Amino acid sequence: MHELSIAYNIVKIASAAAAEAGADEISAVHLRIGALAGVVADALRFSFAIAAEGTPLANAELMIEEVPVTVFCPTCNTEVTLPNPRLFRCPQCNQPSGQIVHGRELELVALETP
Repeated sequence: MHELSIAYNIVKIASAAAAEAGADEISAVHLRIGALAGVVADALRFSFAIAAEGTPLANAELMIEEVPVTVFCPTCNTEVTLPNPRLFRCPQCNQPSGQIVHGRELELVALETP
């Protein structure tokens, strides 16, 4: 379960940011996770609770925004969201579209304080 190591890294980064901002406690951590990031959101939430124990994030809620896979279709000359992230074909013209624009993110977006 690599989500535990990801959770420890999130706690480390968020704790450093909180200390830099002079915050003693964090109430929420906002993440963006792409469908292709290989992260199971429920496993990350579980792991985050373990990793955050004894830190300024101990009572923080993990807020996850799931990012769908978006590709650039050269035929349509536009970005399209894939209804099925396993089929890299434009849903409009059905042509193969392998240029990924969004969907691999694993970003710490924001921290909230009480």
